[in-house]
Amino acid sequence: MISTRFAGTDGVSLETAKWAAVLEGMGHHCFYFCGLSDRPASVSSVVPEAFYRHPEIDEINQIVFNGSWGQMHRMFTENNGLKGLSRDYFSIYIRPRDITKKIQALRALLLEELYRFARRFELELLIVENALAIPLNIPLGLAITDFVAETGYPVIAHHHDFYWERQRFLNNSVDDYLAAAFPPKLPSIRHVVLNSIQAKALAARVGVPSTQIPNVMDYASPPPLINGYAKNARKDLGLADGEYLILQPTRIIQRKGIEHAIELTRRLDLPARLVISHASGDEGTEYEKHVREFANLLNVTVNFESNIVSRTRGTTEDGRKIYSLGDIYPLADLVTYPSSLEGFGNAFLEAVYYKRPLVINNYSIFEADIKPKGFEVVEFDGFISDQTIQKARDILLNPQKYAEKWERNFELARRYYSYTMLEHQLKLLVTNCLGMDG
Repeated sequence: MISTRFAGTDGVSLETAKWAAVLEGMGHHCFYFCGLSDRPASVSSVVPEAFYRHPEIDEINQIVFNGSWGQMHRMFTENNGLKGLSRDYFSIYIRPRDITKKIQALRALLLEELYRFARRFELELLIVENALAIPLNIPLGLAITDFVAETGYPVIAHHHDFYWERQRFLNNSVDDYLAAAFPPKLPSIRHVVLNSIQAKALAARVGVPSTQIPNVMDYASPPPLINGYAKNARKDLGLADGEYLILQPTRIIQRKGIEHAIELTRRLDLPARLVISHASGDEGTEYEKHVREFANLLNVTVNFESNIVSRTRGTTEDGRKIYSLGDIYPLADLVTYPSSLEGFGNAFLEAVYYKRPLVINNYSIFEADIKPKGFEVVEFDGFISDQTIQKARDILLNPQKYAEKWERNFELARRYYSYTMLEHQLKLLVTNCLGMDG
């Protein structure tokens, strides 16, 4: 498994853990190459430069994606010795030579580390988790492409989201690198996407076929009952008796549309508190600041609880309990998922797994791939309507009336998004890659 990080509660890390669980259940052994890891050290190769927030990678990204003209002019003239060029000549599409050198140096370093990784663990198959789709670490994507081109290693490239789906990557000075490695077109690579829209886009843009494997949950194992560990979780989250817990189980990034969850909580006109379980993501903290200001403007109580909600249980440095998401979901009276864009939607699957009512912005993948299977949720299209509020209020005030619907959602998910489905698909892929029984 190769990515920029395998740690925390981001979708790539979570989904990789599920793939690993299924593959190991099939008798395979999984190892990890990344820049940040919470996997066992005995099966990991951690190279700091592979992390997308490594200082040198950060510097590259600041320049090549929406770098300022003044910054581009200074770097270009200083490093190229071409001082006669006017500032008017420069744009985001011109890459300073110093940045090219830095990318190539890191590319070479990471390539050598990939060779060491393959030799150390005697690898037979690579699974690249999003590092050949989203250019958060350009040198890593180039190094992986070089490694595969030089060795012919069989590869499953598991693409969660592509750069052309993110506005922040559209203006850049690295189109040559994006065309070469995000994703590459090499004969030993089998491409996997999360949804039908991605499959069509990949075929049109790169000219390669792909296998569609959605995100999954272990629906064969029903969620555990609330036990003694989580009995004080509501109190630790600051909820009063009779106060509804509205859960926003996502990172705090702009495409998650958290303003809609705040507006919904306000307009319910019920004693309710919005709990955001994750921290800010890889896009800085400006959006979190906006969310806090918007909540204050609407006089909505919002808890930012990433310090005591994590992938697994534990204890903070000051002795507070850390709860898993599995501890918090059963306590939620309503789950909000107002994203404008998703590769698939882990929070959707989690809410269905824990049989929680769900409010969803009708994002494209839900509309195209999930909704037609018959799932019942509270939908809205881009804005919170009166109908959305009325339905959400009725669910909160009359939970038993809707319990059967959440049971049906669970059964649908067990049919379409289970580990059993994933195991079947992975057997076919491994057989295709290695010419052996998966």
